[in-house]
Amino acid sequence: MNPRTASTVIFSAMILGTFFFQTGCATTGDQRASKTRSTMKDVEEDYRAALTQVDVTDDSLQALIDEGQPDEKKAYEKYSDNVGKMDNLGRRLFDRADKMGVEQKDYFEEWRMQGNTYSDEQIQALSEQRRADLGEVFAQISQASVGVKGSLKAYISDILQIRTYLSTDLTPKGVNALTPTIRKAIADGGDLKDAVRPVLTAIGNARAELAQGGN
Repeated sequence: MNPRTASTVIFSAMILGTFFFQTGCATTGDQRASKTRSTMKDVEEDYRAALTQVDVTDDSLQALIDEGQPDEKKAYEKYSDNVGKMDNLGRRLFDRADKMGVEQKDYFEEWRMQGNTYSDEQIQALSEQRRADLGEVFAQISQASVGVKGSLKAYISDILQIRTYLSTDLTPKGVNALTPTIRKAIADGGDLKDAVRPVLTAIGNARAELAQGGN
């Protein structure tokens, strides 16, 4: 390593060290980053669980309209159970996603306020640039999430209404009349999965940016 490169590396390390030391003393910077990353992990896991549950729910929904279904009542009970799981998972995901948004906002606001305390212009510039770069990474989560929450709510609403309908009319004619709606719900489930995958990628990228020490 030549002297100029070595000097640059040392200076950068000093700047970042100053940033984490100051935020650490405030018991908010490093800890808030860790908290934000933890919540993002929870949301990521909920989305992955949702992908799996959509598959299971759609399979049990398909079973209701399969020709030669030997036990409509048993098939309905299995579907009803999966709808309950999907509904509970959705509620938890929405709560955690909202929490993630609040924590991200607080994290960047504190970082902005911290940047105003630097007397060294070069350190302040580095802090602002890093915050801007990370902000772009986090913005990808919002961009990828556009419409996803609404689609998930609509999907859950549809499968809940199908469950309610079939709870009062689990007859061949009742199931046959609802078959187009059931097929649409299954297709919507597939579209929902496609919409969720970019969100998972964006959350994973943001978590990686915040990761320290390989965690």
